[in-house]
Amino acid sequence: MGRRRRGGIPGHRVPPWFEDAKLGIFIHWGVFSVPAWAPVLPPGKTMPDVVRETPADLGARLPYAEWYDNARRIPGSPTARHHADTYGDAPYEDFRTDFEAGLDGWDPDAWADAFARAGAGYVVLVTKHHDGYCLWPTEVGNPHAPGWNCPRDLVGELAAAVRARGLRFGTYYSVGLDWTWDPTPIAEPLDMLAAIPRDPGYVAYVDAHLRELVDRYRPSVVWSDIGAPRGFDLRAFLTHYYERVPDGTTNDRWSPPPPVIDRPQVRRVLNRAVAAALPRLPEQTVQAAPLALADFTTPEYASPPQARTGKWETTRGMGTAFGLNRAEPDDRLVDPDELVRGLVDAVSKNGNLLLNVGPDAGGRILDREAVRLDALGEWIGRAGDALVGTRPWVRAEGTTAEGVDVRFTQGGGSVFAVLLRVPDPGATVTIPGLAPLAARPAELLGHGPVPVEAVGDDLRLTWPDAAVGTSAAALRLGP
Repeated sequence: MGRRRRGGIPGHRVPPWFEDAKLGIFIHWGVFSVPAWAPVLPPGKTMPDVVRETPADLGARLPYAEWYDNARRIPGSPTARHHADTYGDAPYEDFRTDFEAGLDGWDPDAWADAFARAGAGYVVLVTKHHDGYCLWPTEVGNPHAPGWNCPRDLVGELAAAVRARGLRFGTYYSVGLDWTWDPTPIAEPLDMLAAIPRDPGYVAYVDAHLRELVDRYRPSVVWSDIGAPRGFDLRAFLTHYYERVPDGTTNDRWSPPPPVIDRPQVRRVLNRAVAAALPRLPEQTVQAAPLALADFTTPEYASPPQARTGKWETTRGMGTAFGLNRAEPDDRLVDPDELVRGLVDAVSKNGNLLLNVGPDAGGRILDREAVRLDALGEWIGRAGDALVGTRPWVRAEGTTAEGVDVRFTQGGGSVFAVLLRVPDPGATVTIPGLAPLAARPAELLGHGPVPVEAVGDDLRLTWPDAAVGTSAAALRLGP
């Protein structure tokens, strides 16, 4: 059985399928995919660096293309200048026409095939991002933007395609932000919390949308973002959800904003304090705190330095944005080998990887992202036994005597040691402290049996001439 969180919904536990899956695919796609633009960060920088290093410029410098509508409303921002130069004074809503016109070429089955080949266990689609546009023909009316939804049921079509290939389907929904309800530009970190609408009508709107998504699509994951509006009854909603999807799961981004955020003077002081404090904090601290009703936490572009007893899921784009950013050069995307190593590291520490794809407005996954999905799928197809269905071992990481980083997992009576650099043929590999495992049969996944020996407290082998790729190599020790 999965783990149960103290203070959670009675009888609910983290579902075993989520513990087993390890790799999920996130999809940011919508009206923002038409302009597909955001400022490009310097090489080596990611969004957490912006938050930590220049929080006062967060809204203007945010590299997230899905935040286009917010950034264009900040006077003098790079996005505002780009919009004026490219589209003049055209409103953001005009992009809807191009988005919906391009849907004739969208093939949800092609997406689902790509995600299955990548070795994913689940898919999470953004059904409504902060711009408020819904990817399904909702029956819940938006009083501020009537009809601001897609007439075609993109959510339902993708759910059917994904499930037909044996994958789980989940829904992301921005509970905290909806710029049709509050269009005030978000410039600094705490402005984000202040922008969560306080209108009781918004609470009812969010609740009705979430229940509609649950009742219509039965998502295996309900993925919230930013934080719920005050007055939202999370326990009642999750009770409704788990009654309909007993093996469903949800994340941690539900906490409502504290009332003190409503006071502009206090917020200005706190924003200055945040600006002073964040650069001194380690990257891993810039993430949401655990929530009693949540099954897993969701660090963004970050992973904890040690294994955790509670389940977590790191989420990231292949570049520095989630929605497609055409301004970002191909060489700024994460190296495929680093993606594999990041997945291995997360799994060894009790995490999953939710990897984002940002299709273009016509629903095409760009080649630069497709090749990275294929690289993951190739590795998982060869060595996935070391990840899928496993659990953390007594220790998550180590280093060989020769200086190669190692990550450990266990499953099916075996211990798996995954080397994060593939040794040269004939090289000696010595893993400290694993001598007791040398008595077991050993296998290099994707190659075959390999002889190992105990040398003192260590396990030693001579690396074979094996075609196991360049990213990582997995040894099965036992049973």
